[in-house]
Amino acid sequence: MTSGQSVLAPGRLWWREASGAVADLGVLVPIAVALIVANGLSPTAVLLPAALLYLAVAPLYRLPVAVQPLKAFGAIAIAAGLGPDVIAAGALLMGATFLVLGRGDLLNRVARVFPVPVIRGIQLSVGLLFAKIAWGLVTAPPPTFTHQADRGATQVAAAVLLLVLLVLRGRAILLVVVGAIATAVVLGGDALTLGPSPMTFPALTWSSFTTAAVALVLPQLPLTFANSCLAPADAARTYFGDAGRRVTPARLARSLGAANLVAGAVSGMPVCHGAGGMSAHHAFGARTWRAPFLMGLTLLVLAVGAGAGLAGVLPAFPVAVAAALLAVAGVMHVLLLRDLRGWRAWAVALGVGVVGAVWNLAAAVVLGLLLARLLRPTRPAPPTLATS
Repeated sequence: MTSGQSVLAPGRLWWREASGAVADLGVLVPIAVALIVANGLSPTAVLLPAALLYLAVAPLYRLPVAVQPLKAFGAIAIAAGLGPDVIAAGALLMGATFLVLGRGDLLNRVARVFPVPVIRGIQLSVGLLFAKIAWGLVTAPPPTFTHQADRGATQVAAAVLLLVLLVLRGRAILLVVVGAIATAVVLGGDALTLGPSPMTFPALTWSSFTTAAVALVLPQLPLTFANSCLAPADAARTYFGDAGRRVTPARLARSLGAANLVAGAVSGMPVCHGAGGMSAHHAFGARTWRAPFLMGLTLLVLAVGAGAGLAGVLPAFPVAVAAALLAVAGVMHVLLLRDLRGWRAWAVALGVGVVGAVWNLAAAVVLGLLLARLLRPTRPAPPTLATS
């Protein structure tokens, strides 16, 4: 049992877990909206893999392990206008790759090579990227968000929401998200239709696989290894102590791998376990299996019960809310660096974080390993990364 859990009344416990459950929507909503509107994916197929993985996370890890879209994969697919078949092929390749990588103890042994400052640098990079994406949402809102306020008003609203969420955290976030969803339903209500949207099996060809491998999978692999396997395992140990031992790189690889096979089979949204999402869930009160269970159940109800109308409702989700949620998640993730000690550790972490945020995370990790070897920060890797 997590410290402090037993002193909460059942109603307050579930309220806290529900508040933590919705904290990571700032990542999911923009990519899901773009894949539906710009790439033609079925809304039900987009939400279903995330829903099922969240529901699997609850009994598998019994902690608020996050579920997010594959960010580099999604960004490239959206920018290039790739169709559902290519996206499905990429999801299948990601799924098969990480199921293989997650077999046995391979990833856990590989993780021992990565000292804490390198992992903290990866987490810093993700935090900075979240802040960058949040800034982009309010300064140049994507055209896929169809009901946008004046840009200045959006920026002010996002700043106010960011301050409110940072100060009040779990006491405010559930109300903010419910209000945002209600706004989206009102603005896009004409399109609200009950029932699932049509789903189709992908038409897979050699061309779709080769395009997906080069354009989508290769750029995503190092990011997923670093931010969906190594960094969440470390964050789980940092946030939850001994309870985090069950969250290992190998297990994370297997669960995200299985989920992406499902995503590929239904032409849906590829997913991963984002470390920044775990920081968001934890910062707003999530401590147990209840948060992923509630999030998974909500997404499942939306996918199956209202998927037919989500293509009109989701683009009306307030951009200011998505940006504020992203920015808070970024801040909380950066705060993981508080346990670093000594200039050598900080030099490694800052080098990885800055290079990863402004250029390339794979190159940043290589740089971090070289710096760590040269500077030799003394702190070893956390036990969670060495336990299967």
